[in-house]
Amino acid sequence: MYNRRRFLQTTFMGSTAVVMSKDKLRENMEGRIAGKPIVISTWNFGQSANQAAWKVLNAGGRALDAVEAGVKIPEADPKINTVGYGGLPDRDGHVTLDACIMDEKGGCGSVMCLEHIVHPISVARTVMEKTPHVVLVGEGALQFAEANGFKKENLLTAESEKAWKDWLKSSKYEPVINIENKGSLPGSSASVMPGGKENHDTIGMVALDAAGNLSGACTTSGLAFKMHGRVGDSPIIGAGLFVDNEIGAATSTGVGEEVIRVVGSHLVVELLRQGLNPRDACKAAVERIVKRNPEKAKTLQVGFLAMKKDGSFGAFSIQRGFTYAVKNGEEDKMYDAESLF
Repeated sequence: MYNRRRFLQTTFMGSTAVVMSKDKLRENMEGRIAGKPIVISTWNFGQSANQAAWKVLNAGGRALDAVEAGVKIPEADPKINTVGYGGLPDRDGHVTLDACIMDEKGGCGSVMCLEHIVHPISVARTVMEKTPHVVLVGEGALQFAEANGFKKENLLTAESEKAWKDWLKSSKYEPVINIENKGSLPGSSASVMPGGKENHDTIGMVALDAAGNLSGACTTSGLAFKMHGRVGDSPIIGAGLFVDNEIGAATSTGVGEEVIRVVGSHLVVELLRQGLNPRDACKAAVERIVKRNPEKAKTLQVGFLAMKKDGSFGAFSIQRGFTYAVKNGEEDKMYDAESLF
């Protein structure tokens, strides 16, 4: 007999299914992946970097070891002209590299304007583990690297040197972003990057290991044809990268000066602490940048990528075209970040 009690039970079960469906949809929108380990990183070249990081994580390794191993892949790839070996030089023809790393205990190390060393991320880790300091720069960073067994090499590839010499003909400095994905932005010139290549200046990576600990790494050759000595957000703890093992971690990409002005990655993590999910925390940080100068924001790109302690992740950017890679035991996938414009 279909009585009132059964009617109420059926109605409750139906309502529960709807709620569960909505919750599941919300999780998907936030980019949540349950469980660990997991690694996420910026841009398309993050996918190959994630593979190297995953080998460490899948073997039960530490997140710190995973992020170092992961970002070393693009650092050593001469075909990637925004990171490490093969990076485009500054306006004086010097390839200067920046990197930072941070572990689950709050330990951190950074190098800035480092020349001649293929893997600045490993030098940054050595700074963290072998010195009482956080940052070493320029000649001091190179001296330290050589003293710790790093080999001095020429980082200027023939392709990068040609691009630099082509640029010298006009010496026009307008950073270009997302060319391959959506064309040059208003007010920018694709001629800055010969061949229409992207001026993504960073790979940022965050990993959560099987023990539930977070670590992150960020490494770059910076904006192409920058002023000699220019440093962006990538090697600055709190700007290009921040890890709080109680809450989560974040990294950034794009025009570093704008990220520095809001201490972007630290801001994202603090928003996670306040209860925002990763996608919304990244969006709020992007909105903070845009609010400072809405007109300027139309011609630049900044993106944030974040992960909470539970393994949920998300991203957001100013312009369309920011992609990020995710790898865990179930998927190896690229995502397109949502954007304001």
